[in-house]
Amino acid sequence: MRNLITDVAGLRVGNAHDEALASGVTAILFDEPAVASYAVNGGAPGTRDTDLLEPDKAVPGVNAIVLSGGSAFGLDAAGGVQAYLRENGIGFAVGAALVPLVPQAITFDLLNGGNKDWDRYPPYRELGYEAARNAGLDFALGTAGGGYGATTVDVKGGLGSASAVTSGGYTVGALVIVNALSSALIGDGPHFWAGAYEEGEEFGGLGHPPRITAEMRKLDWKGRMRDAAPPISTTIALIATDAVLTKAQAKRLAVISHDGHAKGLRFAHALFDGDTVFAAATGRKPLKDEAGDFIEIGALAADCLARAIARGVYEATALPFEGAQPSWKDRFAGNALKPARG
Repeated sequence: MRNLITDVAGLRVGNAHDEALASGVTAILFDEPAVASYAVNGGAPGTRDTDLLEPDKAVPGVNAIVLSGGSAFGLDAAGGVQAYLRENGIGFAVGAALVPLVPQAITFDLLNGGNKDWDRYPPYRELGYEAARNAGLDFALGTAGGGYGATTVDVKGGLGSASAVTSGGYTVGALVIVNALSSALIGDGPHFWAGAYEEGEEFGGLGHPPRITAEMRKLDWKGRMRDAAPPISTTIALIATDAVLTKAQAKRLAVISHDGHAKGLRFAHALFDGDTVFAAATGRKPLKDEAGDFIEIGALAADCLARAIARGVYEATALPFEGAQPSWKDRFAGNALKPARG
């Protein structure tokens, strides 16, 4: 187990980013078309080709999913992933035409200090192609891929992932770009809201503080906003499992998995958030107990998303600009911190 979404058999992940741009793309490629759906709970989503994921639509599966920075400009990334897949003979055959199916969601990272003064067209199509070409079982977390330019209200955001195995032997994984107006940290830190779900020391092993006070729960996001930035943010994710699911079950899994936002962040699903979760099934293992197995997959999916949110922040490094937002490790790693739990 890598503790990555690629522990789910049947998919690979690739990253690409541009340091000067301070943004990037993460592409998830499926070995075979994956049954997939999605759920949007944020008030300002940015997506591409998501209608085809609804259970009443005819498309049986997708070839890839893209998570990207760049706001609406970043939606070009799916075109680059399509180009890579088409070159490799992958797509939905319509007569003599081959159409790779690549839904996408984006985050807003246009105000993070990077140079967004591109030429006529934004660079996300090429970044999407590179991300697809880089796809493999191992990939970087933190300031990488679609999480390269991500930020949160208090420390650098990033790309996170986590995995788990249910009691019935089904693997579940989460991949997330943490780009939140809110915080993954309890109060002023260093503890993570997701600390109760941590496996080992995947994000520092600190657990929760002995008591979470009203002051720690205070939503002081206006006071901590970087350079009076507008309240525009998004945390987007993919949940994957090796179970055999229908599109309706994938839809329900995406809905359930949004619980991971609430477990890993305070707060989520705000007016200008584009919080979106995709759910995909690679179909390697039929459900034995259809209700019981599916319920446990959903519960672990939400836990994995919360853990992935914390890992994305924990693994991030500051952008290479003067005055860039500090990372969690910049603020806390040198303080000889002790776990709060006994």
